[in-house]
Amino acid sequence: MIPLRDSHPAGKFPFWTWLIIALNIYFFYLLLTSSNPDAFMATYALIPINVDLSNFATLIPFFTSQFLHGGFLHIISNMLFLHIFGDNVEARLGYLLFPIFYLFSGFIGGFAQYIFMPDSIIPMLGASGAVAGVLGAYFVYFPHHNIKTLIPFFGFFTVVDIPASIMLVYWFITQILAGTVSIGLPGDGGGIAYFAHIGGFSTGWIIAKIFRKFKV
Repeated sequence: MIPLRDSHPAGKFPFWTWLIIALNIYFFYLLLTSSNPDAFMATYALIPINVDLSNFATLIPFFTSQFLHGGFLHIISNMLFLHIFGDNVEARLGYLLFPIFYLFSGFIGGFAQYIFMPDSIIPMLGASGAVAGVLGAYFVYFPHHNIKTLIPFFGFFTVVDIPASIMLVYWFITQILAGTVSIGLPGDGGGIAYFAHIGGFSTGWIIAKIFRKFKV
């Protein structure tokens, strides 16, 4: 399923959402044009085996890795989801809280992946943990919105309106199932950080639940 558009525009210019998208594109460009992409990745991506919880410098990649992507499909899919779901969440949380919320969700998502694979030497990168946090908050605040979605149907594609609650529950369940299966796979689960998705989504959901209780 590929989301195309939310049925309820936020009505406010999503400053942080667009800035985050621009930063992701910029750092993707820097990676593509780097004279030594491997060194660039080693510096800014999150490599679990290098993490030392007593050394702050080794924790910085939990944040910098959120702005790196491994390919065009990777960055396009993450930025598409952020574009569709981010504006409403940003409008709800406000200009001050949204960037903090976004980075924190990404941090917890990355940490969740680290907990399950602390000895991995494969670089972790991508905005998916942070974007998953946005999805978790969207699920709390806007479950009844419809998402215009492109889905395959007997070899063809069709566009249908799917309630956000159904789409996001389906997405979350697939991440749990894939993450469970990945634990037993060689090569660190096939290179997809499912537990970052689960951790980010859960973080966004919990924070939004708490904020909503206090009318945020």
